[in-house]
Amino acid sequence: MISVENKQIGEIPLLHLARANLFDKKLPLVIFIHGFTSAKEYNLHYAYLLADKGFRVILPDCLYHGERQTEETSSQLQFHFWEIVLQTISELNELKKHFEENQLIDSEKIGVVGTSMGGIVTLGALTKYPWIHTAVSLMGMPYYEKLAKAQIAELKNQGKELPMEQSAIEELFNRLREKDLSQQPEKLMGRPLLFWHGKRDNVVPYSYAHDYYESIKKDYQQTPQLLQFISDEKADHKVSREGLLKTVEWFEKHLLSSSMMYVTSAEK
Repeated sequence: MISVENKQIGEIPLLHLARANLFDKKLPLVIFIHGFTSAKEYNLHYAYLLADKGFRVILPDCLYHGERQTEETSSQLQFHFWEIVLQTISELNELKKHFEENQLIDSEKIGVVGTSMGGIVTLGALTKYPWIHTAVSLMGMPYYEKLAKAQIAELKNQGKELPMEQSAIEELFNRLREKDLSQQPEKLMGRPLLFWHGKRDNVVPYSYAHDYYESIKKDYQQTPQLLQFISDEKADHKVSREGLLKTVEWFEKHLLSSSMMYVTSAEK
């Protein structure tokens, strides 16, 4: 049986799942980050399957989402997109510390996964947290600065006025570069990384993810089993059941193993 706990850590509401008979044991952890305008509850099917395999799974609500939702419309919320991304990356460490201090997780077996915005968060988090052992990006991409500039250009084309001065925009770009994995691929450190993306995705361009995958393949020449890209020829911006099952399989393969499957740069 899977137990589900609705709790709050600081300002972060979350769902916490694990097998009932393992709920108080130290387990490998998977953090699942939802997409833009979504919420934690929408990804319970991932969490259930992962918990059934023996993981502790937490699904937080991102800033301005779910229980943290404000009065702003989706159109207004888009101006906060990168604030949400950067805040969520910061909050991952708070979540990890909580479960670590309560002796509920194996600190050497932590995975992060997300859909769309959550995938973008996942890839950015790899630039900051070497404690992430395994990652999955579902419809995400690592080109923070490139995407931000494209978003701003599109808003201008639509005749929308940006709610920030040019100096603030430049400051945002500076902050995004710090988490832009495309500009610092060495921070991957050979960690297990899976991409899933639909070729017909009209929200997060397929090419952004696939181009990055092609650019880092050389870094995995000695361990090709730790890098995979799954393309869905027919999918748009929605993960297929295959993507769901491959996500669970990836964590089961790389995070439940009793031995570390990659060597960090510090150990090389």
